[in-house]
Amino acid sequence: MPPLTPERLSDLIGLVYDCTIEPDRWADTMREICSELGCFLSAIYRVDLASSRVSFLRQWNAQPERLALLEKYAEDLVSVYKTAQAIRPQQIDEPFVLARDVPREMWAQTRYYTEWARPRGICDSIQTMVLREPRRIGVFAANRHEAVGPVSDREIAILRLLAPHIRRAVTIGDVLDLKKVEAQALGSTLDSLAAGVIVVAEEHRILHANHAARRMFAKGTPVRSLSGRLAARGAVAGAELAKAIDLARRNEAGIGATGIGVPLSDEAGEPAVAHVLPLARGDLRTRLLPQATAAVFVTQAAGAPLADIAAVAASIGLTPAETRVLERLLGGMSLVAAAAALDIAETTAKTHLSRIFAKAGVARQAELVALIDRLVAPLRRS
Repeated sequence: MPPLTPERLSDLIGLVYDCTIEPDRWADTMREICSELGCFLSAIYRVDLASSRVSFLRQWNAQPERLALLEKYAEDLVSVYKTAQAIRPQQIDEPFVLARDVPREMWAQTRYYTEWARPRGICDSIQTMVLREPRRIGVFAANRHEAVGPVSDREIAILRLLAPHIRRAVTIGDVLDLKKVEAQALGSTLDSLAAGVIVVAEEHRILHANHAARRMFAKGTPVRSLSGRLAARGAVAGAELAKAIDLARRNEAGIGATGIGVPLSDEAGEPAVAHVLPLARGDLRTRLLPQATAAVFVTQAAGAPLADIAAVAASIGLTPAETRVLERLLGGMSLVAAAAALDIAETTAKTHLSRIFAKAGVARQAELVALIDRLVAPLRRS
């Protein structure tokens, strides 16, 4: 296959970032990436290394019922990843290739390969991590068919370029947890999020800040508005955030890992992180706000005061377990992250969330956050 041109790389990166605004585009974007990798099937999934559970987030060319069958072989997948890490500790954004990084005699004997992969003609897989925690990893995987042959150096080089952009898009999509961001309803959509969201133009000029971000500005931490421009507390964090925002405007293809998980902290020492999404290019992203160059997403470990949440939870009849899930969601966590923090199964967390929805009279997480925000505010003023 011919080399990947800079123009084609830029197009692929733009498609990846458009998925943060419209997640339903992931399947088409994965298809385009696979066309360059010579792959015929792709998925984004999480693996719980402690409990050997697999959950699929996005897929292309893999029927959901077939992916469900793959969950039967989660223990095999965990074993493969642990073996790979033992042989070659994987750097974040460095592609992992099954046929190169794990001895064939190890993975070719697994039920995952003999019962699932080989019958589908899979001979190799190229992957990159989109999440790495002590107990969990998130993976973007693309599979090669035996008719094409194993992954080559060309495909590794391509995924190495795309990896940080895929990781950024998956991370920010996890923060947004929305089906779609509509330009005509941008304000109300972002105001429903527990995470702080700041849309900026050139010279870091603030075009829009949601409710959570404005509360941060009022406290002056972990981000600030200085003469209408976005800034972070601390010289190191401020410099890294500024660099990422400037790269987002000038060269989104060259932003790489800069601006993913910028460490911030508030004056009380509570940890927070910022993620930067380029908005200066792409037909979809440039529709959101004229002149916008980047969106900054800020999540904090601490959410609303527990006393306030307890009062709201009692008012709508939540159980202690449901309240604990709600606290994590309001703190900016996704449902998957909340389940991990509480050491419960993701299915249990989903059950709690569905019951919270029913008691609160809402149908979506964004509506729940907006409702709680309206209920908590009067309590704080009383």
